[in-house]
Amino acid sequence: MKYSTAIVVAAASVANAGFCNDAFEELGNFFCPNAVKQIKYSGLDIAGKYRAVAQMDASGTCTFEDKDYSGPIAPFDEDLTLHFRGPLELKSIAVYTPSKGKRDVPKPHSKRHGHQHLHKKHHEQKAEKREDIVTATIDGVVQTWVNNYLGPGAATADPAPAATTAAAVPANDAVKASDSETSSATKSSKSSSSVSVPAGDFERIAYYSAKDQIADGLVFLGNLGDPAISGTWDTVWGSSLAYANEDGTKAAASPTVLKDCRISDENEIIIASDQECDGSCGTVRPGAVAYKGFAGANKVFLAEFSMPLSNKKGWNMDMPAFWMLNGAIPRTGQYSKCSCWSGDNASPQEGGCGEADIVEVLATGDTKAKSTFHFAAGTGDSHYFDRPIDSPMKVAVVFQASSSTASIKVLDDDFDFGTSLTSDQVDDLVNDESNLDLFSLMTFA
Repeated sequence: MKYSTAIVVAAASVANAGFCNDAFEELGNFFCPNAVKQIKYSGLDIAGKYRAVAQMDASGTCTFEDKDYSGPIAPFDEDLTLHFRGPLELKSIAVYTPSKGKRDVPKPHSKRHGHQHLHKKHHEQKAEKREDIVTATIDGVVQTWVNNYLGPGAATADPAPAATTAAAVPANDAVKASDSETSSATKSSKSSSSVSVPAGDFERIAYYSAKDQIADGLVFLGNLGDPAISGTWDTVWGSSLAYANEDGTKAAASPTVLKDCRISDENEIIIASDQECDGSCGTVRPGAVAYKGFAGANKVFLAEFSMPLSNKKGWNMDMPAFWMLNGAIPRTGQYSKCSCWSGDNASPQEGGCGEADIVEVLATGDTKAKSTFHFAAGTGDSHYFDRPIDSPMKVAVVFQASSSTASIKVLDDDFDFGTSLTSDQVDDLVNDESNLDLFSLMTFA
């Protein structure tokens, strides 16, 4: 996230320059001589508090109140949203949380086409009899009709609820959309089966594939508010969260799948869960499109992306980034002063609700990408990851309660973003990189 954080980042870098004796400075940031494959942050179990937004309105009112937190990875056990700034090509995302018991988890659909075809994972579909399309030849004439007899005593199936703020679709387009969904459903029924996820293992709760245009359990948002489309805008707070269109450049009227494209230097994509906000989200900017992030003390985020060079110059140009925010930040004002990022404090180090920079380039055209945590006990590492310029890289971000650890690890290219992860696989994602020259351990103070 790009606030005016150069001073904060530089301060963190200075504080940690001693973690490698031969660190060098570039534009106020310190770097160790070699890239690593894993940066692990331990000691996250530090209780604290931050300044949460208590009230917000379009007139400019923004008040704050203290919010205490504690726990093995607090405040990062609160819901997190994923943020990507270009130049970046996002290939796939998977989010996992612990399974609560042995139950069936559907395998991914063979193909799910883009616009307005997102699935809601938190509304589990009930098994039920379906209406069938019947085609038969009667007296030499081919006839087709709907068989809606569902058996003795069965009620007629209720129509599917309309999507919230869904865009109007012309009649002829509606037919095409219906045909597409029917075809997709047919492919799914033929090619998908179920897997059981035992208690203690991790089940996939959200998934995106750019190639296959699958988006389950998540929505794409942006600070793109347009009162005529989705979200809002005013002269006080600027643009609110809105649904993002297929390339992340403008607001969309309803949830839309990000196409397989390059996010430009000027744009940012936000990924939240597909669970719309309720009272548990706290204060939300009036008129904003508001969804929950991904919460929990144990969670795994897998991401595959590349960060090609754009050779553009200027503020934030050719400086791609992947980071996570406390979901409350974008729901009020990611780029305004009305958020819990620092509240009414001078900086998040005086009490912020949490930002985790996972892979962030800090200078135009640089090929080194750093990691930094912003909150009261925040810190950053002078070690860096190689920017994935020519081909995608896969990264695992794991928050683990039992070890009070946040781990960022570069994965092998063949690592599978499957429907589940065993507890042993998750432990391997957190365990130290075997080559110590490619490993860095940081501790929160």
